[in-house]
Amino acid sequence: MLTSASPRVNLRTPLSLSRSLSSSQRRSSESPHRPLLGALAEPQPPPPEREDEEERTRRLRKDPSDRSVFLFPGQGSQFVGMGRGLFKYPNVKEMFAVAQKILGYDLRTLCLQGPEEELARTVHCQPAVFVTSLAAVERLSCENPQAIESCVGAAGFSVGEFAALVFAGAMNFAEALYAVKVRAEAMQKASDMVPSGMLSVVGKCQAQYKSACVQAKEHCKSLGIQAPVCSVANFLFPDGRVIAGHRQALDFLQQNSRRLQFTRVKPLPVSGAFHTELMASATQPLRDVLRQVEVSHTPYLTPYLTLDLSPVPHPSHVRIQLVKQLVSPVKWEQTLHEIYERAQGEKFPHTYEVGPGKQLGATLQRCNMKAFKTYTPVQVSASED
Repeated sequence: MLTSASPRVNLRTPLSLSRSLSSSQRRSSESPHRPLLGALAEPQPPPPEREDEEERTRRLRKDPSDRSVFLFPGQGSQFVGMGRGLFKYPNVKEMFAVAQKILGYDLRTLCLQGPEEELARTVHCQPAVFVTSLAAVERLSCENPQAIESCVGAAGFSVGEFAALVFAGAMNFAEALYAVKVRAEAMQKASDMVPSGMLSVVGKCQAQYKSACVQAKEHCKSLGIQAPVCSVANFLFPDGRVIAGHRQALDFLQQNSRRLQFTRVKPLPVSGAFHTELMASATQPLRDVLRQVEVSHTPYLTPYLTLDLSPVPHPSHVRIQLVKQLVSPVKWEQTLHEIYERAQGEKFPHTYEVGPGKQLGATLQRCNMKAFKTYTPVQVSASED
């Protein structure tokens, strides 16, 4: 039965558990991206030595249409029933069993049966999206193994970055899940401290988002709110943003949307102002757990971080960026440009959205229609099969 909060555990306990449960990312060179858990009782060979620059250049010069890129969704993509079509694939049951041990509640039942309001809570939603996304990788590995083998890059939206790092071989599945658990709990706690939220905004070309946020903060000050917060939290696509901050600031933006040159505003079903300074209290818990999570120096492919768009970063840089991301905007539009920018006439790789929903595909369509033509979502529920 689902409880609203997982039991308090010693930090070393789940990390030790994760290392004994799986050699996760130490996959064989013949099948470098699969399985995520591997044979739980069998040690996997160490990863290959990092390729030299000449080899990397040669590899990237291959026909892009024979390559693939994976995009991992974030919070907000979840829905009750996700995962229903995945449990027949190898390793997926084991992944959810490991998740139950680490999280302290039955994630499988929560994903399949809800209730929706519990699944939508930050503390539950982030682990659910993380595990379901990596379970979707197992489906794709069975149905289209070439997509796995030909993958040259992975990026994730917010918590999706953890799934991208696991898939890339930079993090262990179970250790990353525990870090996501700590992250989600800390963000939930920060959200509960002040009424806040997020607002999806599409504006005309003349819309001034920064100016709109300044006006919203001034409105909050007139209401007596000290140090109000209102800023762009997500860059989604040209003229598409998510603005986050105090609830009164978001109310002001909605009420004045026409004057501010916004063509569409829609409150998001989240409990806090993620990726703003209102998440500052969540940074230290995440920083503490990431210090104890192993990050590989030799990932199997390029993981892109959406904060500074840096591919194949140093492990210490990964930890710093994952913490800083909590209080900084997600530069998703810029990340897509970094991944798909190419010379005129050059072909595009196949893109797979691996996880619940198709939101990332929608942003790709708005950012790069040519790249979107080879986009495929990997379905995660029986109703979508």
